Amino acid sequence: MKILWVNTNFLHPTTKGGQIRSLEMLRWLHQWHEIHYVAIQNPAHPEGPRLASEYSSRNYPFPYAVPLKSSPAFYAELARGLFSSTPVAVSRFDPPGMGNFLRDLIRKEGFDRAVVDHLAPTAYFPDLGHSVLFQHNVETMIWRRNVEHAATFARKLYFQVQAKRMFEYERRVSLASGHIVAVSQVDADAMRSLFGVTRVTPIGTGVNLAYFAPPPDPAPQADIVFVGSMDWLANIDGVKYFVQEILPLIRREQPACRFAVVGRTPPREILDFAAADPNILVTGTVPDIRPYLWGAKISIVPLRIGGGTRLKIYESMAAGTAVVSTSIGAEGLDVQHPENIRLADTPAGLAQQCVELLGNPEERRRVASAACNLVSSKFSWEIIAREFEAILENAPPFPH
Repeated sequence: MKILWVNTNFLHPTTKGGQIRSLEMLRWLHQWHEIHYVAIQNPAHPEGPRLASEYSSRNYPFPYAVPLKSSPAFYAELARGLFSSTPVAVSRFDPPGMGNFLRDLIRKEGFDRAVVDHLAPTAYFPDLGHSVLFQHNVETMIWRRNVEHAATFARKLYFQVQAKRMFEYERRVSLASGHIVAVSQVDADAMRSLFGVTRVTPIGTGVNLAYFAPPPDPAPQADIVFVGSMDWLANIDGVKYFVQEILPLIRREQPACRFAVVGRTPPREILDFAAADPNILVTGTVPDIRPYLWGAKISIVPLRIGGGTRLKIYESMAAGTAVVSTSIGAEGLDVQHPENIRLADTPAGLAQQCVELLGNPEERRRVASAACNLVSSKFSWEIIAREFEAILENAPPFPH
């Protein structure tokens, strides 16, 4: 098949779960099919288009500077979001002229299938009815959870506005799309319930087993590690929740417990934790997250907000690290408490799970080993890519 794949960004540097999922699947699909990849080119990362040959036959960089979240332009976008019917999470990735560019490309190339990767490109994709919408999250659920856990009244009000607009927008484009790929059965069921869609198919979440396999004697890093992009609201909330409400309970039993936060662009409120506590490390961007997973006793996923599935859980499992998570953190994943993961949804419960594993190396190794066996037997990216390929083969053909 000749496949048009449209995304908001190129896949290098690979710093987000959605990028990892798309990259790993496309590497396999590229071996079997002709992939034409269109995305916004970030001027700060010229390596994006240069490395796109790893997963595409041709790539088409579209120049546009998406405002950084720390910039005045971003706050201007938030202000405009008070008056626009389009949610900010979509409108900020809408470059002028992209729709016309895609129409010309489609007319010239004659594609067999089209994939719209994430929700934002639906704003300018010219033929949703003949496309496969690849939804890594149910965005409406994320925004509703943002409302629930908003730190201030002003934030709650803003999130309520955005949640309402996101629901209306996501329902409209979901119903307009030819087919939807969800990343879990939980997400697929939510889309059917929330939006009334019927053409939705879930796929699994994979992991690069060879890449994450641990070395014989990894260097110790921290007792507990959190890995994730620290410019994402759900991760910021999760780390604050852990440090403020869970870590103090753990330290009643393990006073010297060391905690590492590994992920790009941590905001000042997260950096302040490390400044105030010598046993908290906040790394910012690192060239390789694996040593932090290999060198930790526990990988924590204390998320209260979010959707989709957390690749970090399967990556931690493949790295041989025991995982403690909230139910939302592990939502949609094929895991079993207490066999191969520990789950809890209160500060006391999460602290108890961590204390038990920190104090019992034998049980910690048992959980980690069961988890590694789970991902090794079921969740290679080649298997997941074949699932996606089957969906594409049965999806609406793109008109020539």
